[in-house]
Amino acid sequence: MNFPSGPVPLRNDAGVIGLVGAAHMVSHFSQLLLAPLFPWLKTEFNVSYAELGLLMTIFFAVSCGVQAASGFVVDRFGPRPILFAGLALIGVSAFGYAASHSYWMLAVFSVIGGIGNGVFHPVDYTLLNRKVSAPRLGHAYSVHGITGSLGWALAPAMLVPLTVAFSWRVALVAAGVLAFGVLAVLLVNRGHLHLKVEAPAKGVAAQDSSFGFLKIPAVWMCFAFFFWYAIALGVVQAFAPEAARHLHEMPIALVASCLTIYMLCSAGGMVLGGFLASDPSRCERIVGIGFGLAAGVALLLALGSYPAWVVPVLFGLMGFASGMAGPSRDLLVKRSTPDNASGRVYGVVYAGLDIGSAVSPLIFGLMMDHGQYRGVLLGLALVQGVLIASAFNVRRVRRTALVPA
Repeated sequence: MNFPSGPVPLRNDAGVIGLVGAAHMVSHFSQLLLAPLFPWLKTEFNVSYAELGLLMTIFFAVSCGVQAASGFVVDRFGPRPILFAGLALIGVSAFGYAASHSYWMLAVFSVIGGIGNGVFHPVDYTLLNRKVSAPRLGHAYSVHGITGSLGWALAPAMLVPLTVAFSWRVALVAAGVLAFGVLAVLLVNRGHLHLKVEAPAKGVAAQDSSFGFLKIPAVWMCFAFFFWYAIALGVVQAFAPEAARHLHEMPIALVASCLTIYMLCSAGGMVLGGFLASDPSRCERIVGIGFGLAAGVALLLALGSYPAWVVPVLFGLMGFASGMAGPSRDLLVKRSTPDNASGRVYGVVYAGLDIGSAVSPLIFGLMMDHGQYRGVLLGLALVQGVLIASAFNVRRVRRTALVPA
């Protein structure tokens, strides 16, 4: 990995980290533009939870294809123009949702939003890995994860009150204004995001070099890890709070707070996780502990019986445990990434995130439609358990690859 040579002033690193973090917040915010509004959209468009889940599937399926391809584009043309385009498309999709008068219009703007969302991980990690100094990289990952969680937390906290006070259309217009506002900030400070693009090699050897990372087993194990991670996260974002409401007789006003508290506590867990990630050799253990605790909380939610006020607290504990694993999760990928292939590796690996996000609402949306609320939370615990095994499998494959034949 090519880090900046020589000591880098804190101000320079902080500028890059802050701008990338702000963009990452909008990316995660865009992923939850529709889910908190499902109760209103269900009535407005007379559709089922499965049909609403399909909108998320469309968004993430498109994002998956764009993400895998955009890694190559980022390595070829640089991350900055790709980042600006992604933010603009997210703003357009939010305005489009607000103007929609049919389910199919929502689907079209889900495609546009998915295209915009698909560029962020290859862009973000290329900028962080190449512009942030090595001693601050763990904290950069932590901030990156925190801003993503804050974006997820902001979506229901902003959209639901605006919908209650005005309408869901007004809420989505406000979301579009936010996206273009962040784009304006990045344009003003674009100098921090400049990255020299290396001239591409030519010929057959260059082609082999461009796709050679696909032969690394650890890259595909990271892909699998993020696939399962996205399924778990998709359950939490779209269905777990509603499932908990039915199981524990929560008032509907507390449902949105479960997700907001989860994401805020996840951000707090990432602060701790940034310090724990200072030793890369223990990243798999930290991931295992974090998701083990999260799975335990999901089982408590599924099998126990609690007063309504306890449920958001349990969601907060689950979010903190998952967030603690976040920076170490990103180190799993960094340790499997060859030099000068950040965009490509992160594009392919994080395509697993989009595929899992596309699959999750289809499976768990059907469970919700059939009233399998306990099954939704048990499934969440099961997937979190799979994540533990997946993290250690990444380490096993990476070590095996280092053993001479």
